[in-house]
Amino acid sequence: MKREEADKFLHDKVEAGEKVSPVLPKGVKNYLIDIDGTITDDIPNEEPERMATCAPYPDALATCNKWHEEGHMICFFTSRTEDHREVTTNWLNQHGFKFHSLLMGKPRGGNYHWIDNHLVKATRYKGKFTDLVDKNVTIQVFDDGHHD
Repeated sequence: MKREEADKFLHDKVEAGEKVSPVLPKGVKNYLIDIDGTITDDIPNEEPERMATCAPYPDALATCNKWHEEGHMICFFTSRTEDHREVTTNWLNQHGFKFHSLLMGKPRGGNYHWIDNHLVKATRYKGKFTDLVDKNVTIQVFDDGHHD
């Protein structure tokens, strides 16, 4: 799905009177993908000269572009600052990453705990991009009074 198509889909839902946060069509995922240490070497903001010359991880490039071709939304979400937007956009384009958006200024430091009113699935990158597989894990949730 192209960004324009997703924007139109969401706009049409709002125009039709939906008052809740709109959702993408069934089966379309909105991937938020980190850059440093995930699709390329872990480059700190204090070394911006390396941002233009680092190489992408080949498996990350192939997998991200495959997800894009399958119609999913690709948003790169990085701790790089707005000052790094141009070098980051140029790098993504130079290496052939297909993406819909780029969000700068993700909090630094890791150990993220994401709280949202929409379904969130988190996948920790540990050295190789592959197709995603299902795995049973323990997660933390808000106490709704029902315990297993």
